[in-house]
Amino acid sequence: MELSVPVDDGVKLNVRYRPGEDGRPFLLLHGLGSNARMWDEVADRLAAAGHPAYAADMRGHGGSDTPEHGYDNATAVADIVTLCRELGLKEPLIAGHSWGGNLAVRALAQNPGLCAGLGLVDGGWVDFASIPGFAGYAEHAQLRRPDATGTTRDGMRLMLRGLHPTWSDAAIEASLADMVEGPDGLLVQRLPLQRFLPVFHSMCEDPPARWYPGVTVPVLFLNALPPQESWWSTNVRRWVAKAEAAIPHAESRWYLDADHNLHADDPERLAGDLLDLARTVEDPKSLDEPLPERS
Repeated sequence: MELSVPVDDGVKLNVRYRPGEDGRPFLLLHGLGSNARMWDEVADRLAAAGHPAYAADMRGHGGSDTPEHGYDNATAVADIVTLCRELGLKEPLIAGHSWGGNLAVRALAQNPGLCAGLGLVDGGWVDFASIPGFAGYAEHAQLRRPDATGTTRDGMRLMLRGLHPTWSDAAIEASLADMVEGPDGLLVQRLPLQRFLPVFHSMCEDPPARWYPGVTVPVLFLNALPPQESWWSTNVRRWVAKAEAAIPHAESRWYLDADHNLHADDPERLAGDLLDLARTVEDPKSLDEPLPERS
């Protein structure tokens, strides 16, 4: 089921909803330039376990409105808070991927009691500005993310299948939803560069570490490590260690040789880890104990 939720100045966000039973609900947040459909396979499993699942398209993404304004972390956080209110979510569990994890940390820190626990999926620690020599990050983003793919939908589907051989057909189609066909029939990014870059700037200028002191709920970091060591994996380890030291009830689980999009790469394991977080939240006595390990 898809819901249309008003957040600000007439802007409406699209939310993909799966009813559960009486479990604590999950609010699922995607990464920058992505969309809520990437959570579908995880959301199916959460709902089957009794947890209502709400996966939101942030403004400019997926099926949500694309206003001219609001492409920054502060506005995105305000949208998340409004979503919780409009959907009637009382202390849900929030899972955020990449940029969505950063947003979840800030949203909770600025709004104590917003949620009961955080599942941060290869995010919640991303701090590009802390990388020595990482100057000109806007230019870096522009080079890494061209505005147009220059290919057809069928061509992009084949490309994605080659890049992600372990993904299901549903995950491939979800990733394709990041793009739309232009007048020439070739694909362009749904979130154009002129809107992507302000969000990326805001992400770089708003490191999540500044918000860690306000995070007192259980936090589960679910971190991907690529098969080869790189500047990225070195920084991921550093960022995660900093987060674990600053947040009282934080644990990490590592996905080795894994794709950044863990919700597409291994939805069964990721859903299982998030359900472990839910069980920990419901048992206050476990707050000072490590979360159970999952292979």
